[in-house]
Amino acid sequence: MAKKTKSRKTAPSPGRGILGGLRRFVLWCVLVSVVSVGLAALVHRYVAPGPTFYMRQEAQRLGGVDREWVALDKVAPVMARAVVAAEDANFCSHWGFDMGAIRAVIEEGGARGASTLSQQTVKNVYLWHGRSWSRKALEALMTPLVEAIWPKRRIVEVYLNIAEFDEGIFGVEAAARHYFGVGPEALTARQAARLAAVLPDPKGRSASKPTDWIRKRTAAIMDGAATIRRDGRAACFED
Repeated sequence: MAKKTKSRKTAPSPGRGILGGLRRFVLWCVLVSVVSVGLAALVHRYVAPGPTFYMRQEAQRLGGVDREWVALDKVAPVMARAVVAAEDANFCSHWGFDMGAIRAVIEEGGARGASTLSQQTVKNVYLWHGRSWSRKALEALMTPLVEAIWPKRRIVEVYLNIAEFDEGIFGVEAAARHYFGVGPEALTARQAARLAAVLPDPKGRSASKPTDWIRKRTAAIMDGAATIRRDGRAACFED
């Protein structure tokens, strides 16, 4: 009579166990990060975010920064239109990612960026500057979450209050007074477009000492701001 042989289970290799534990740890960290940002975004829908990580870095480096929160209804409407026209003309029609712009970048070989206003806001408020894959991955997970919690108008409001317009100058309130000596409610169409033109390189561009390129960029932004108002692409953040 043949003897029955018991099948022997092979023990998992130590390396496989370590990799599995590492994957679980990474997934746990991502989950905690997303949940934390979801809760923070819920609070920040109604409460102004505090100084961002980058602001704190710059404050430490420079010995302080100029920043004062201002509600969007206290900002000249043309400023919101100018920054949307400059940075994300299809802002009202996407859910956080502009797929048309992304496809165009791929077709052009990645020569320019396709980051939306929503992505930039998430990066500036909750993450850090840099081109690491870990930051981009977190940004990709968090952007739709913020889009789902915040109205479009809130995204524009937060962006205008955290954007850097010159070294140590954060937000449209500080920028308007720094460059033009007026409050944000008094900005003209040209001044608003000039501020938008320094983005996203405020350390390399100046709204008060514009180069020929900045002047051309300003004119293009003024045209773009008028266009999105006329064709309805500003409706989602206008009163």
